[in-house]
Amino acid sequence: MTAAPLMPKATAVWLVENTSLSFDQIADFCKLHPLEVKGIADGEVAQGIKGMDPITTGQLTREEIAKAEADPTHRLQIVESRRVPIPEAKPKKGPRYTPVSKRQDRPNAILWLVRNHPELKDSQIMRLVGTTKSTIQSVRDRSHWNSQQLAPMDPVTLGLASQIDLDHEVRRASKEKPAPAQTESTLLPASETTIARKEPEPQLSTEPPKRERETPIDVDSVFAKLGGGRKSE
Repeated sequence: MTAAPLMPKATAVWLVENTSLSFDQIADFCKLHPLEVKGIADGEVAQGIKGMDPITTGQLTREEIAKAEADPTHRLQIVESRRVPIPEAKPKKGPRYTPVSKRQDRPNAILWLVRNHPELKDSQIMRLVGTTKSTIQSVRDRSHWNSQQLAPMDPVTLGLASQIDLDHEVRRASKEKPAPAQTESTLLPASETTIARKEPEPQLSTEPPKRERETPIDVDSVFAKLGGGRKSE
């Protein structure tokens, strides 16, 4: 089912006055009853309504009207408008609006965030619950006027923030938090690894040198050399 043109009666008035289209063709295009179109032609209906040209408004073409005038069985086809997507307006950045009925719960939500997510910055807490930096500081140092009655409460449960926003701020704070110092061993610099190593000095042995194996002494030859000789018994 085709859509009706803008201002159907005004369009029908113009078609009746400026074309030779049949009442049925005009009624079908303008989504009116044929008798209503006949009443427009007779001046009984739509008195005082100024006709609107569907060609100038981009709803019909001259070729389409000429084709319908030549063929009484042809039904006018409205020109499909080219819709240009309009980008959605981005919400302005700023402190979140908190309803008056929930503003008294903000200190409780701040206390919950300070205790359970100490990594969050004041600016992040301000975005989540729509508070001020001075209020956050008073809750931190227990100088808030109602500090004795404060109780930590989840801002999501209180309806002050969504779980998606809270998770986003927590992940963002975790990424910005500096990583702990590494205690694992690291590679030595090249200046240290390229130093020539000294050869170990040879160690002096404290053991006495081993004496060569002594040959057995021939007693007879010794006495023979001495000229004594051994006396026979």
